[in-house]
Amino acid sequence: MDDQKRQELRRKAMQLPLTPGVYIMHNAAGEIIYIGKAKALKNRVSQYFGSEKNHDAKVRKMVSNVDWFEYILTDSEFEALVLESSLIKQHQPKYNILLKDDKGYCYIRVTEGPWPRMSAVLQREEDGARYIGPYLSFWSIRETVDAARKIFRLPACNKRFPQEFGKARPCLNFYIEQCCAPCQGKVRQEDYQEAFRQALDFVRGGSGTSVRELTKSMEQAAEDLDFELAARLRDRIHAIQKLKERQKVVESRVEEQDVFALAQGEQTTAFQVFRFTGGKLSDRESFVTQGCQPDMESRSEFLRQYYAIRDRVPPVVTLDGPCEDQELVALWLSGRRGRAVRLNVPQKGSQRQLVEMCRSNAAEALAQHSGLSGRDASALDELRRLLGLEKTPAYVECYDISNLQGGENVAGMVVFENGRPLKAAYRRFKIKTVEGQDDYGSMREVIRRRFGEYRAKQAEGDNTGFGRLPDLILLDGGRGHVNAVQPVLEEMGIEVPLYGLVKDDKHRTRAIAQSGGEIAITSTRRAFTLLSTIQDEVHRFAIGYHRQQRKKTAISSTLLSIEGVGPARAKALLKHFKTVGAVGEASLEELERAPGMTKPAARKVYGYFHGKEEGGEEEA
Repeated sequence: MDDQKRQELRRKAMQLPLTPGVYIMHNAAGEIIYIGKAKALKNRVSQYFGSEKNHDAKVRKMVSNVDWFEYILTDSEFEALVLESSLIKQHQPKYNILLKDDKGYCYIRVTEGPWPRMSAVLQREEDGARYIGPYLSFWSIRETVDAARKIFRLPACNKRFPQEFGKARPCLNFYIEQCCAPCQGKVRQEDYQEAFRQALDFVRGGSGTSVRELTKSMEQAAEDLDFELAARLRDRIHAIQKLKERQKVVESRVEEQDVFALAQGEQTTAFQVFRFTGGKLSDRESFVTQGCQPDMESRSEFLRQYYAIRDRVPPVVTLDGPCEDQELVALWLSGRRGRAVRLNVPQKGSQRQLVEMCRSNAAEALAQHSGLSGRDASALDELRRLLGLEKTPAYVECYDISNLQGGENVAGMVVFENGRPLKAAYRRFKIKTVEGQDDYGSMREVIRRRFGEYRAKQAEGDNTGFGRLPDLILLDGGRGHVNAVQPVLEEMGIEVPLYGLVKDDKHRTRAIAQSGGEIAITSTRRAFTLLSTIQDEVHRFAIGYHRQQRKKTAISSTLLSIEGVGPARAKALLKHFKTVGAVGEASLEELERAPGMTKPAARKVYGYFHGKEEGGEEEA
């Protein structure tokens, strides 16, 4: 979009009324690309066509495609919210959060024959198999079938029996006692069919019914002195009880509720939904959407889109943070349910633990989509929330100053991309304008030089190396360092979040410094680990460069102490012989042939290292 078009649209937006309503953005082809609601249309719509600095990448992309817009006035903000949800569902605009309604029925498929199998499937087929169902939650049925296979040691492979008896070694499941390995031909058909029948009872009647039936069978087997059968039944009962213990971790004290959490990446947002019925996790859903918006806006839009394609609305909806228009959304959900719905944002206790578990799963879904590890995705999302950043800090630069009593001032810059060190982007700086021990002045010089390079690269159209703007700048230091550097960034027009890393008396990271104070980080485990790793790495890198410079200085001082050897000649000797030791071991002829040397200078150098001057008397 050119400036003229933007100004024209802003002028039209400034003529809108300050009343609630819905606005509809169109592209040049007349297609609806975004639908939104506003409490005051003029204020909201005009923001899109003002400065881009406060817009995320998704909004900038959307605005660049807007050719014209229209609007509908409503009597209240709630009416605008209802109308917006209806229009989004009808038109499916490209830049709104869109969720596919793929929630159909699912079944348990049971094959016929002497060696039956069971599996979770989404559709019925005319294939001669028996289908149990339908069920609403495919996730729940799949988990139940997998648990039944493991407990009753049924095969999960596609081998055919008895055709493939003994043709291959058993798979790993046999060795970890999750399969009885009928493929080896050593399992009696009657025993297999009995285990399969018990597995069907388990998936149909649940663990309680299954345990009661198995207990009766175990007691009867013991009375019949069939201790081998009794032992097998005992092991199955124990396996079911262990499964129930694991399930208690995700039980809820609230009988019926949905738990929502999100995790944001650089260009995508992942949402996770845990659905509880009867206090137990009955379903789990995962969605990954393009673009990143502020968390409150994302939650509000996602909630409305999610329940627009779901029939069941629970009495309690638990969120990992507040959402925009929270009271209006609760009112809208209450209308969908026909009874009151409460939006809950827990701060502690078991409900908070459920939210954290849901958020970890959202981070894992984001990681799978983006190719990161779940740990890195979760750490970056925690850091984004902790610092209140608009976008995930995928590209982080950290700086540290190193010197010894004001001598050999140097700085190191390390870069972490997607939570991992990007060593190709590391840079070292030799301080040029600051004398003595002045960390603040040194840091100002480094930042000025780094972003001076950024401006130069941008002028050349180069976005690599120093031409790339970081998402976050970290300084190894406290609030004083931040206050010293922030004016430099403002002066240069660099709008990047800036924070300091504060250490305790044991040199461990304990907090993040900002211009107004400190942010504790010990409660955010993954973000704390990431920040500690970054701070340790920049310190290692900077002090390594400082030691290297001190070593060079010490070497140069040795040669400079020789009469007739100045800085240029010392540098030439080191370049030619590589080390001071090699200079000392060189013969007089080799020294005379070295670049930049004269015969008198060669004699002086030879005499210095050998305790005599060639052609003179040996020193005492």
